Amino acid sequence: MKVRDYMTSEVVTANLGDGLRQTFYRMRERDIHHMPVLGDRGELAGIISDRDLRRPDWVDDEENVAHYYLLDNAHKVAETMTKAPVVVGPDDDVQVAVAALLERRIGALPVVGEDGLLVGILSAIDLLRALRDRD
Repeated sequence: MKVRDYMTSEVVTANLGDGLRQTFYRMRERDIHHMPVLGDRGELAGIISDRDLRRPDWVDDEENVAHYYLLDNAHKVAETMTKAPVVVGPDDDVQVAVAALLERRIGALPVVGEDGLLVGILSAIDLLRALRDRD
């Protein structure tokens, strides 16, 4: 079973300069939990999840200091996203994706073609569909 058979190819993306609040509401409106982030030239720059938006890592970077965090557009996707995310190719076997999700404890992988451009996204839910279809 190949990644291309289970990935979502109509991907909703974010841009580096998008505000966190607007990104959160775009995700909520579309009922998605992960968005690949595109750089200025359309290249994959990172990925952001709804979990990243609810409580970014940088809010709790000091163990003994509590930081107030307001989900607003003053903070940008570039500050919060995971840079250089793990990716898979459309022709990879879904087992490669399963291994990556389990090893990294993440919920989705951007899918990039041989040219390095984003062609889809593969989530844990997509992989459950692959498991269902295995028989």
